[in-house]
Amino acid sequence: MTEAIQALNVSKIYPDGKKALDGFTLSVEDKSVFSLLGRNGAGKTTFTKIAATILKPTAGEVRVLGYDLERETVKIRQRIAIVPQEGRPFSLQTPYEHVYMYLLARGWSMSDARTQAHRVLDKLELTEYKGKICAVLSGGLKQRVMIAMAAATQPELIFLDEPTIGLDPIARMGIWGDIRDMVDEGTTVFLTTHYMEEAETLSKRVAIVDSGRKIAEGTPHELKSRLEATMTVTITGRTLEAVNPESYGRVHRNGSTIRVFTNEAGARELSEAAVKMNLSVSVRPVTLEDVFISLVGEMD
Repeated sequence: MTEAIQALNVSKIYPDGKKALDGFTLSVEDKSVFSLLGRNGAGKTTFTKIAATILKPTAGEVRVLGYDLERETVKIRQRIAIVPQEGRPFSLQTPYEHVYMYLLARGWSMSDARTQAHRVLDKLELTEYKGKICAVLSGGLKQRVMIAMAAATQPELIFLDEPTIGLDPIARMGIWGDIRDMVDEGTTVFLTTHYMEEAETLSKRVAIVDSGRKIAEGTPHELKSRLEATMTVTITGRTLEAVNPESYGRVHRNGSTIRVFTNEAGARELSEAAVKMNLSVSVRPVTLEDVFISLVGEMD
């Protein structure tokens, strides 16, 4: 396996003394989607900025695309791109102007930049909007402009920090298609997201970070198998203990709602008992979200 990112025992302590990463170790396979999941403040963005050469680690070793983070920073920057969570296009510039000017800034010739800008805008289905100022575009289209800028440089590795946050389902699906296309063209995508479905759908491998430490890593299927359950039963009501949820499997509590991770027979028995007691109940297969909740609790 060729690795796009190798991180070994990485720590990051900010000047105020906050420890954002603590002995963080990670390997990211190239030409695939890798998702890093965690609560707000868990260390996702800090590691992303380190791997993207924006921050320096306090300790540990990092190699990106085979290059040493400390000694070969310029070589890394020439081969990567990043779409930060807080990134937004300039309101009075057009999508074409964004991509074209960004390519010029990255050293492309005017002729090549024009050709590439048109090609990328067409591929991301932005051609009909290329002459409109970004102020009139929807949130999903604005995010596509940011992705177009990054993808236009043909990076070997692209970092997407919460790329679909705040977008409607249709816009999110469009971004998912863009991510798949990038991987098909040979780009490695490093994704941070709050959407478990997004990570489960797109990712070859996933890691979960909590309090600066990696607590789980594997394929979505491998992580789900750790629950030793196939079904999730969610019950809401005031008399939850009467159904004796612990006898069916692992239980996660959140106020007046519980999630029980169990097998199909347990799900059937538990849901029938809950219905008889007039409790609200739903049953579905185990998801990556269930794994996350069982390890670190509810998402912020």
